[in-house]
Amino acid sequence: MFFKRIKTKSSQKFLTTVLNSRTKNYDSGKIQSVGVIFNYNNFQDYDFFRILLTDLGLSNNRIRFIALLDNENDRPNSWDAFFSKNDFDWLGHCNNVEVNEFVNLPLDLLISYYKPNSYELNIVTALSKASLKVGLSSEDLRLHDLILDLDPEDKTTFRTELVKYLKTLNKI
Repeated sequence: MFFKRIKTKSSQKFLTTVLNSRTKNYDSGKIQSVGVIFNYNNFQDYDFFRILLTDLGLSNNRIRFIALLDNENDRPNSWDAFFSKNDFDWLGHCNNVEVNEFVNLPLDLLISYYKPNSYELNIVTALSKASLKVGLSSEDLRLHDLILDLDPEDKTTFRTELVKYLKTLNKI
């Protein structure tokens, strides 16, 4: 119990450090590459994102997915990358190669499609080198540049709102 509190405190401190050191360099160009992060146990419909993003003019090879799994043994074969809570040390750093590769990609848009928040999803979102970060959760306003406070099951509203704001920002 005591070590769990120490791990939580040190992880939150690391997350705060990452969020405070972020430099926001917005690109005025159109979206060419997109990353999607979500909790696999709460949402598994990645075809929704493939259809949405290809309708916006992106090719399938410019879309990257990463998902958080509760159990490492339940890995499906159809996803790009996975990580679990076991991939994080007690200081909050991730030891997963797939996560490190994902966060270092120079993405134009990152969609954080998860609710409720969890430390593991938040730190991957915070570490990402994406120019524009869109999320569903408004618990920590420092994580995302654009927050659509919606239920993850409400995919049609998410689609219309995302398209509306990307057109307003002249990203598509």
